Amino acid sequence: MTEVTISAADGGQFSAYVARPARTPAAGLVVIQEIFGVNTVMRELCDDYAAQGFLAVCPDLFWRQKPGVQLTDKTQEEWNQAFAYMNGMDQDKAVEDLQATVTWLRGQGDCTGKVGSVGYCLGGRLAFMMATRSDADANVGYYGVGLGGMLGEVPRITRPLLLHIAELDKFSTPEERDQVVAGVAGNGRITAKVHPGVNHAFARPGGEHWDAATAADANTRTIDFFRTHLG
Repeated sequence: MTEVTISAADGGQFSAYVARPARTPAAGLVVIQEIFGVNTVMRELCDDYAAQGFLAVCPDLFWRQKPGVQLTDKTQEEWNQAFAYMNGMDQDKAVEDLQATVTWLRGQGDCTGKVGSVGYCLGGRLAFMMATRSDADANVGYYGVGLGGMLGEVPRITRPLLLHIAELDKFSTPEERDQVVAGVAGNGRITAKVHPGVNHAFARPGGEHWDAATAADANTRTIDFFRTHLG
């Protein structure tokens, strides 16, 4: 477990947390942050993916606003800061930074060259964008926000994408949920799993809506998905 520096495509550099597996070379995973930055939750997720045999990297996507943001979901003040950073983010630039992270991973001697991405909340939306705009080999999005407005990009998805959708997501509507499921149904590379009875961030350990059983099911599906598509 360490921190590295990655060069952005348009100049500048950003930090990333890296968790390495016991055995290498290994497939790479770009772990995409929630709105709280590269905090303890994201670092522990990287550690968990490394324990499953992946070379996991979580880049700081708020660096253009403020490097090193680490917030929690425990106070309203931190939520307000988190939403401000999310609203201030240039998501197109964020995807460029994620692609730079994919490229960095592929250049590491302990990576097989196969690289996927997995994102949560804001990161779930960015994982969808990675599926449409990057050369990542496979992508997984957990409760991505605002996907209904991005369905026009579905035909551009040519590599495997798994979407974990919370049936009762407070940041979406039943209508948008159904629209997303129907909108991706025609693309055989996409799997949309609606998890019944759970809210947004059901997979965030210790979070308000964390659901242990559903999180375990979703995480097992994710690991199996990556082992299938990243080798």
